Amino acid sequence: MVPVGHPLASVSGSFNAVFIEGEAVGQLMLLGRGAGGGPTSSALLGDLIDAAKNLHSGARGATVGALERRPIRPIDETSSQFYVSLDAADQPGVLATIAGVFGRHKVSIQSMQQKGQGEDARLIFVTHLALESAVAATIREVRDIEAVKRVDSVLRVVGGEE
Repeated sequence: MVPVGHPLASVSGSFNAVFIEGEAVGQLMLLGRGAGGGPTSSALLGDLIDAAKNLHSGARGATVGALERRPIRPIDETSSQFYVSLDAADQPGVLATIAGVFGRHKVSIQSMQQKGQGEDARLIFVTHLALESAVAATIREVRDIEAVKRVDSVLRVVGGEE
């Protein structure tokens, strides 16, 4: 789900990474070992130091800095690309009906793949950037199509279109 050219695609082995985007700092990636005694004990020691500071001062939470309250944007107002996988009857017109639902909700399809499975087909869509609310409405309507057996996956695509 991560494009080959994205920095997260190079993370392997026992390494974990977090990719962060911020207005002031741009793109950041934190990378480190996520498995094994050393990294685990380091994280545990940091948590114990925070707990001791909190116990001593009567505070709660992380002891490094104070976080400023920021407005939180509702998820329905966010945009992303989406990966949608569903099983449907492999019959003429079913794909057109499903694509029509995407279009009615202004969710543009970037790519589509169909794999036959006997009398059914697995349909895999990747969308262009779309509002979360539009994709949610699309999925609700697609689930109501008689020929659609089930919607298997709806995943946000990280690092896609900007």
